[in-house]
Amino acid sequence: MFVLWKTDCDCTRLRAATRKITAGDDAARAPVGVNVSQWGRLRKLGEVSQVPMSIQNLAEVAELERSTVARNIRVLEREGLVALGESVEDRRVATIVLTDQGLAVLRTGEPLWQSAQRQVEQLLGRRPASDLRALLLSL
Repeated sequence: MFVLWKTDCDCTRLRAATRKITAGDDAARAPVGVNVSQWGRLRKLGEVSQVPMSIQNLAEVAELERSTVARNIRVLEREGLVALGESVEDRRVATIVLTDQGLAVLRTGEPLWQSAQRQVEQLLGRRPASDLRALLLSL
């Protein structure tokens, strides 16, 4: 599938691998029209279903800057995949929920995402891919 530049720098190797896996992931999900970043936000919102989540909360669980998440959410809103509202507790807080169209993208995209995951497992082997996920979660 891909060959990594030979270097002893962990960061360089990880970034190169990330770019290549991202390209495969994006290609797999192309039929539903969302990239890996958008998919990640939709999946996080899907985990809480139709419970409104604040942009700040989503930023925290996605381990991203609030401004980055806010930009991502505006794109998803323009695409009709999420709706923004106001928090019942604090009207200054913007909340996000998946729309029916967003839920449909998740349902349609899930098998595409699983296929991309299987491709990485085929490349690395099931156990090494599982070990890699565990290692990445520990960072």
